[in-house]
Amino acid sequence: MARQQRERGQRVQAIPLGGLGEIGKNCMAIQEGDHILVVDCGLSFPEEEMLGIDIVIPDFTYLLENRDKVRGLVLTHGHEDHIGAVPYLVRQLEVPVYATRLTLGLVEGKLAEAGLKLPPGSRAVKAGDTVKVGPFAVEFIRVTHSIPDSCALAIRTGAGVIVHTGDFKFDQTPVDGEFADYQRLAELGREGVLALLADSTNAERPGYTPSERVVGKNLDEIFRLARGRILLATFASNVHRIQQAIDSAARWDRKVAVVGRSMENTVEVALKLGYLHVPDGILVDVEELRRFPAQNQVILTTGSQGEPMSALTRMSVNDHKSVEIMPGDTVVFAATPIPGNEKDVARTINNLYRRGAEVIYGREAGVHVSGHGSQEEQKMMINLLRPRFFMPIHGEYRMLVHHARLAQACGIPADSILLGENGTVFEFTPQTAAIAGKVASGQVLVDGLGVGDVGNIVLRDRRQLSQDGILIVVVAIDRETGVIVGGPDIVSRGFVYVRESEGLLEEARDRVKGTLYETLSRRVPEWAVLKSAVRDVLSKYLFEKTRRRPMILPIIMEV
Repeated sequence: MARQQRERGQRVQAIPLGGLGEIGKNCMAIQEGDHILVVDCGLSFPEEEMLGIDIVIPDFTYLLENRDKVRGLVLTHGHEDHIGAVPYLVRQLEVPVYATRLTLGLVEGKLAEAGLKLPPGSRAVKAGDTVKVGPFAVEFIRVTHSIPDSCALAIRTGAGVIVHTGDFKFDQTPVDGEFADYQRLAELGREGVLALLADSTNAERPGYTPSERVVGKNLDEIFRLARGRILLATFASNVHRIQQAIDSAARWDRKVAVVGRSMENTVEVALKLGYLHVPDGILVDVEELRRFPAQNQVILTTGSQGEPMSALTRMSVNDHKSVEIMPGDTVVFAATPIPGNEKDVARTINNLYRRGAEVIYGREAGVHVSGHGSQEEQKMMINLLRPRFFMPIHGEYRMLVHHARLAQACGIPADSILLGENGTVFEFTPQTAAIAGKVASGQVLVDGLGVGDVGNIVLRDRRQLSQDGILIVVVAIDRETGVIVGGPDIVSRGFVYVRESEGLLEEARDRVKGTLYETLSRRVPEWAVLKSAVRDVLSKYLFEKTRRRPMILPIIMEV
């Protein structure tokens, strides 16, 4: 009995609720006995077929069903795909949040927008600190990424040390001078690491990821040569790139305005906490910027992914209240499109060219480098930590497979490498690792203020509406006599143009009327039966004539 209890106390589970086999909405539950530690809580952006959806967040069902076991939330860094869903979790599960200062500052801003505050017990930490969260001792270890204050986590459990890398690369010349803590990673490797949970994003890319300073040099050359106004679009949270743009602006006597709510929020928090350093007089309001000659203006803006409502996209179609694109402007896309956004980005670039701007974009321009390590850096992380077991995370499934192969090349046996999907329960003991089951997982769609109220059926209806339109049939029937006293009238939206399809709709109207008379003659009082009959006859007729299946919405009014 004592041995069984000891073995139970040496079991720990890693349960990805998001971020495994996909890009974004990273969320991991680490569970030991009756204690759960949550690592990251991010969002992702909707795929093309998710019509009308704003964002996608993890399914928190498992955490909510075990709310009494959740001890805290620790965050690796401040990118949306790692912190964007925090307000949605905190609203339902008030647990303390631990993160470095910039990350926690960004989270506070998000919570304030949602009318929430940081839960009691939350606190900022710095790289090198260790916090006690339930039975877990969580050590924050500095790594380099495209946002300051990024950390890997060494989580001490009864079974051993689990290292979660967060997002990382090994930048040898970081913009802020804060190097990854190679020494501490190597020390952990010597002490012994049970399992390494490692970022797989660039597992298909050989070599090393270039330093962020490469972008700074190229931006500086663009600032030197540009004769007119410069607009630079990048990820709102890329503080290092914003810093380098501000440095170049100061060097070439340009004033800087920030446009776009998310970037304005990031700049405000980074300035307040000392992560951005701006010479006096460089940062001005966009209205004030107009007072300076074009060759002395820089606008930092959102919209590097072609998002329809972003500042740059609206500027490109002359729909922004403060900024109008003019001939002579230079627009820099200091980011590469996230998979799925290529068409939106290309459309924005085309519109900018139509307005006479010069656009600098693409990998050849040298104005973007990844924040994730390539294969050689991933190998270095494995070799520094020398884990007993390896679990690739943070990436699409093919990236996880490539990362697993890299781990094998570094000497980790194939049977010590674990691959799975979101919801898979990965269980570790000091001697073993295995898949031990499955928990509820998936995605929750957020549309406006609605969280989870749009599911597959609603999306199916939206797709049908977008492809074939809708036909509304309105008829008034006397409940007492069963006589049609009005209609049927047919309204088409997104199906056919009424003036050019009068014959089609007239025939449809006659068929509806015939079906109604036939059904009513059988003394059928149920409106549901009448609606079903209308749908059936119309669907069959319209498909014969048009090979399309519009949504058919019968409306029966009692008089």
